[in-house]
Amino acid sequence: MVSRSYSNLLELASGEAPSPSFSRMSRRIPRIMTVAGIMSDIDDDGSDSATSDPSSSSAQRDRIIIVANQLPIKVQRKTDNTKSWTFSWDDNSLLLQLRDGLGDDEMEFIYVGCLKEDIHPNDQDEVSQILLETFKCVPTFLPPDLFSRYYHGFCKQQLWPLFHYMLPLSPDLGGRFNRSLWQAYVSVNKIFADRIMEVINPEDDFVWIHDYHLMVLPTFLRKRFNRVKLGFFLHSPFPSSEIYKTLPIREELLRAILNSDLIGFHTFDYARHFLSCCSRMLGIPYESKRGYIGLEYYGRTVSIKILPVGIHMGQLQSVLSLPETEAKVAKLIKQFSAEGKTMLLGVDDMDIFKGISLKLLAMEQLLLQHPEKKGKVVLVQIANPARGKGKDVKEVQDETYATVKRINETFGEPGYDPVILIDQPLKFYERIAYYVVAECCLVTAVRDGMNLIPYEYIISRQGNEKLDKVLGLETSTPKKSMLVVSEFIGCSPSLSGAIRVNPWNIDAVAEAMDSALVMAEPEKQLRHEKHYKYVSTHDVAYWARSFLQDLERTCKDHVRRRCWGIGFGLSFRVVALDPNFRKLAMEHIVSAYRRTTTRAILLDYDGTLMPQNAIDKKPSSKTLDILNSLCRDKNKTVFIVSARRRDKLAEWFSSCEKLGIAAEHGYFVRMKRDDEWETCVPVVECNWKQIAEPVMQLYTETTDGSVIEFKETSMGWCYEDADPDFGSCQAKELLDHLESVLANEPVTVKSGSNCVEVKPQGVSKGLVAKRLLTSMQENGMSPDFVLCIGDDRSDEDMFEVISSSIAGPSIAPRAEVFACTVGRKPSKAKYYLDDTVEIVRLMQGLASVAEQMTPA
Repeated sequence: MVSRSYSNLLELASGEAPSPSFSRMSRRIPRIMTVAGIMSDIDDDGSDSATSDPSSSSAQRDRIIIVANQLPIKVQRKTDNTKSWTFSWDDNSLLLQLRDGLGDDEMEFIYVGCLKEDIHPNDQDEVSQILLETFKCVPTFLPPDLFSRYYHGFCKQQLWPLFHYMLPLSPDLGGRFNRSLWQAYVSVNKIFADRIMEVINPEDDFVWIHDYHLMVLPTFLRKRFNRVKLGFFLHSPFPSSEIYKTLPIREELLRAILNSDLIGFHTFDYARHFLSCCSRMLGIPYESKRGYIGLEYYGRTVSIKILPVGIHMGQLQSVLSLPETEAKVAKLIKQFSAEGKTMLLGVDDMDIFKGISLKLLAMEQLLLQHPEKKGKVVLVQIANPARGKGKDVKEVQDETYATVKRINETFGEPGYDPVILIDQPLKFYERIAYYVVAECCLVTAVRDGMNLIPYEYIISRQGNEKLDKVLGLETSTPKKSMLVVSEFIGCSPSLSGAIRVNPWNIDAVAEAMDSALVMAEPEKQLRHEKHYKYVSTHDVAYWARSFLQDLERTCKDHVRRRCWGIGFGLSFRVVALDPNFRKLAMEHIVSAYRRTTTRAILLDYDGTLMPQNAIDKKPSSKTLDILNSLCRDKNKTVFIVSARRRDKLAEWFSSCEKLGIAAEHGYFVRMKRDDEWETCVPVVECNWKQIAEPVMQLYTETTDGSVIEFKETSMGWCYEDADPDFGSCQAKELLDHLESVLANEPVTVKSGSNCVEVKPQGVSKGLVAKRLLTSMQENGMSPDFVLCIGDDRSDEDMFEVISSSIAGPSIAPRAEVFACTVGRKPSKAKYYLDDTVEIVRLMQGLASVAEQMTPA
């Protein structure tokens, strides 16, 4: 299909009316369009027409572009040998169900993804046109070889096993990292981005990307549209940092996902693992603000959403009402209940993570420990085809068949097989019928993202009046259901009434199966009632609406931010900051310096003149020469404002005669080398140290890598070399502990960059800035040039004082004022420089100008 802009698509659709809602369409699905252009099974009324009344334009509604590996479309080749295709909605697709939850009246939906069948290149343009006009779907066509390397290669052999905690310890265990498969994965993500470009209106549309198949897609979209409104939801588990760390392209994936505005996970565990990876590998901390978890990433707030997906209640209830379902339920009752047999049910894909063989061994153990259940209890195991391919799938199949055969031979008897394995695809209504009849559902996967089988089972057991009659129940009879679920599946936390088990512990699973069978009826009813209340209210509509509301909230400040991109390839990220925040240009500040006569310069040390990660913190001879050059001007005051001890600073800068120094955040100040040290606040006793030191010592002993930094008037607990997660956790606890024990002392407890510090009340770098400006004013030297540079929270106090002094008497009218922070990040400063290298270069430039202007 020829590339089109959004406006061209509107012309193409010629005022397309809102597409029919899912609930209306579900009554007459399939809606079919053939490649030959003949539409069938569609009413001719204007509301459903692809070219209806132009006055009802869909452009007035919000648009959301849903992006996933597969489109919610069924594809079938026609049987008339015309090589044509028919297309219809796949109403079992989650992507289609979430649309029903949001409603077509509120939003317009466009889908981007692959089709389940290969379309010949000669037909692709025509198919694209039909799918866009009829279903608002944009197909992504991939060459078969590329798709195989992307999906069956990288997605299923490398990402999927790793995300399910399988390490490639040998070539037979999972897939070893293959860079050519990774390149195929990146190429496919880029192709998806190209297709999205054809339909997106970047200023208005929301984009919602689904699952691990498209984890680098956010980078390609963000690179083209810095303000794109982008959500990403991961439907699989996210492994712990120890597992994820083994991935060679670990940082590329993390940075790509962080180019989203909102990242969704099914459970807190998955989100916690992701946040831990961001902290450990990228040094990005997170915090909770008013209940929302967020990461500050280059001025953008990336929000984290924790909410499990739900099921489509309407669809499930409609299937429960089908005559076919009733007939199948009656047949199953005759097969099991009428014969005095109780059905246990398992429904799983035939893959290595669903734990089918472990479940079968637990059934065997149940029959061994409780011989009286022989002939009375049957495990029906429905095994859906595996979604991937490979040796591991064949091994699971062979093991499953062998185990079933052994159990049936050992415990079976004429007319009774303890295990019934159904390994051919079942229609949805047939599966629902099994749910209705099963006394207990067993979902014992060893690792799974969400797994909606328990939810479907609960709603099916609630049933309806017709099914009650088939089951021989009174309408007023309370419903009941029992669940045995693995601790390692995403839905487990939301099912508090289920019997949770470790699927690896076969004895425990067998015991849980027995408990589910013998549990008192009233308790089964209470558990079912609790589950039904949750599942029926937290359906797919609730999930979709909640996610998009949070996405809209996260993106609301986009228009007020100035954005630009930095970095190459998958290291690309967008910096989003206040429109007035800009880089401090050398020519701009040099020009201002030349125009002015009285100057004040305040410089932080660590992280500003000296890199934070430097081993040797002593200033270089080059830095000392620059400072001396700046200090030669008698109309200039240059100050180093640091948190370090005064004796150390005095030693390091002993060669700078006219340099002012403020030590320990400004508690000690001296204007020149030969002056006496003064204090900015009244001298206080430090008896509080006797209270604080034992507390800090306790946390140092229990936190490997942490140290206590002793100063004359303050103390700091530093955890820069500790484990990031544990150090941060301990720091929060220490902060609370110190605030409690020092509540009656004249000190302030503050959290800084990798440290918790206790210092006298009223001491701040802002006080130094205020004192310096006031002192210069009193001496008749109100500065008309002020430069202040710093990198952390403590320096923000200086920026605030300088900014608030612009209209005051301490700074000359129309003065040139430059408050500058290190790095592009939210700050009270209006300027930034990228790193200490740029700062030193800037100071060197000012020093050169100062030497030219200083009389010989």
